Amino acid sequence: MSIKKVCLLAFILVLSTTSCAKDWFTSYNGNMPSNERIDKVQLGQSKEDVFSNLGAPSNVVSLDRNVWIYMSAEVKRIAFFKPEEIQRDILIIRFNEENKVEEIQRLNRENGKTVAVSTDETQTLGNTPGFFERYFGGVGTYMPFSNNSPSM
Repeated sequence: MSIKKVCLLAFILVLSTTSCAKDWFTSYNGNMPSNERIDKVQLGQSKEDVFSNLGAPSNVVSLDRNVWIYMSAEVKRIAFFKPEEIQRDILIIRFNEENKVEEIQRLNRENGKTVAVSTDETQTLGNTPGFFERYFGGVGTYMPFSNNSPSM
């Protein structure tokens, strides 16, 4: 075999192995405590006990401050394609009026619900900016050395 054929064969071999490289990556989102720590949470415990055991929740429901949510998700992403959720784990802890644990609920991807996001828009009342105001309205408004700046 000639040197050219060996180099060509080596080049094709290197090119074919690098084309099989991993083009996707997995991201882990959320704050889910370990199962051992979750098992320590019992009905009747206070918010302080839950906080010291599990840490800060991923979310506190804004309309009902007595619902804490711990969640985690594993998401696979490939280039510009839509991300795919591989795994989801949600822990919901509800407290009563005395700030004691009333209910502990565990959900995963299979028994959770998928919520469709609405694409509707809310109309705003008031001034609709024109072309020049929209694109050039902020020109000249930044004044770093104006007289109204706080003294240092």
